Amino acid sequence: MGRMRSAPKSDRRGISRRALLRLALYGTPAAVAGTAFGVEPHWLRVRHIPLPGGPGMRIVHFTDTHHKGDLDYLNRVMDTINELAPDMVCFTGDIMEDTVFLGEALGAFARLKAPLFGVPGNYDYWSGAPFAPIAECFATTGGAWLVDACMEHEGVIIAGRARRKPTLPKDNKKPVLALTHFPLTAEEFAPGETGLILAGHSHGGQVRIPFYGAPMLPDKVGPYDLGLFHREGWRLYVNPGIGTWQYRVRLFCRPEVTVFVW
Repeated sequence: MGRMRSAPKSDRRGISRRALLRLALYGTPAAVAGTAFGVEPHWLRVRHIPLPGGPGMRIVHFTDTHHKGDLDYLNRVMDTINELAPDMVCFTGDIMEDTVFLGEALGAFARLKAPLFGVPGNYDYWSGAPFAPIAECFATTGGAWLVDACMEHEGVIIAGRARRKPTLPKDNKKPVLALTHFPLTAEEFAPGETGLILAGHSHGGQVRIPFYGAPMLPDKVGPYDLGLFHREGWRLYVNPGIGTWQYRVRLFCRPEVTVFVW
């Protein structure tokens, strides 16, 4: 019986190349999809941003929870915020999309160990959510639900813009922290009128293309899609949010809790 001949080296190399090509063609998209749908939506990031010249407060900002029933995830976000030991917590809208989840979301919010201040977002209005229990929840933390209103806390004026810019105290000399859901409406505040403006709504686009940015964004975002923006006498931070809308997907745009030392 003759010896079996092995395949020529050139054939073996050809098979290897084809296998690598198939891996590149099919494996990479599968890995990206797995990350976008299975990993990043709950891959929470904590970002620290020092902002000199403020009242010396430690502020945590989160937004756009869009709670849909994943209570373990939402409680993990609250635990993370508590571990950061902030002086105050700020929320800039869109608690949930359906009021069936409102009570559960407020139960998680009530676990916060620092005063929680917030403003409504478009989904809070669209869903017909009752604002009374929301206001009660925020008040129990020592904070407030600010619907086109201002209040003072620890020497800082907190201005909540919901549907219109609130009226700031006349001849105010105290630092102003403004909360608004829509990034573009930050332009309603005059240069020097606020020390810091916090916003959400954009979700950072949820999917971002490297070296390009977000291919799609909601309205009322303008050029302020994600991160810190400076203009003369004006400073805005747009947070990518905690939850997702329309599709449960994130890619190169992780959910975020932001810590400011201001």
